[in-house]
Amino acid sequence: MKILVPIAKVPDTTSKIAFIDNNTKFNADGVTFIMNPTDEWYALVRAIELKEKQGGEVVVIHVGGADADQIIRKALAIGADKAVRVDADPTDAYFVAVQIAEHAKTENYDLIITGKETIDYNSFEITGMLAELLDMPAVALVSKLEVENGVATLKRDVEGGTETVEVKLPLVVGAEKDLALARIPNMKGIMSARTKPLAVVPATGADKLTNIVSYALPVKAKECKYVSPDNVGELVRLLHEEAKVI
Repeated sequence: MKILVPIAKVPDTTSKIAFIDNNTKFNADGVTFIMNPTDEWYALVRAIELKEKQGGEVVVIHVGGADADQIIRKALAIGADKAVRVDADPTDAYFVAVQIAEHAKTENYDLIITGKETIDYNSFEITGMLAELLDMPAVALVSKLEVENGVATLKRDVEGGTETVEVKLPLVVGAEKDLALARIPNMKGIMSARTKPLAVVPATGADKLTNIVSYALPVKAKECKYVSPDNVGELVRLLHEEAKVI
């Protein structure tokens, strides 16, 4: 079975976020970047588990510059067999999806597993876009995935219960929490990652469908006011005059 896993580069959640150029550009100075957690912990690891169980090959693909090569090598250290980097600035989700789809069209993948979403923009777009561009079925928010005789059995949480779906391969899957458990690269994996192939390919022409107008940081939470349990009158006054809920 041949599996493709797209991976994204995102800021570490501990990084301090700031913007420049009149709030139209993300300031990457001093920011630590990591592999998108849902791509790594769920999509990539489950792909490797399926390969270990049934044989085959796991390929990771990233759209971005050479500064992401270390992150790609981590994916190889975890257990991916090959990597492809499309040498282009990932301008928006559609552009990224087109690059991944153009690669996938020539490789006949049985399964494409994406993370649920990236932790920077939380756009949740790539899974559906890839399915449309490749004319494949897609199942998102998947928390369990098994493959047997060319048929994938998937489970996902829905309101009030769990939904089970069976789909013939090829298929695009959006990985959700619990699909797999995170793996830490061991020394053998780290050493072997140095020699595994990482192909760098040029981008395919694609329209940029969105433009960033401006960024803004979330509004900070208001300061809490504490009132003595014996001072009910003050509590009522604050709820009425400031919170305006009574």
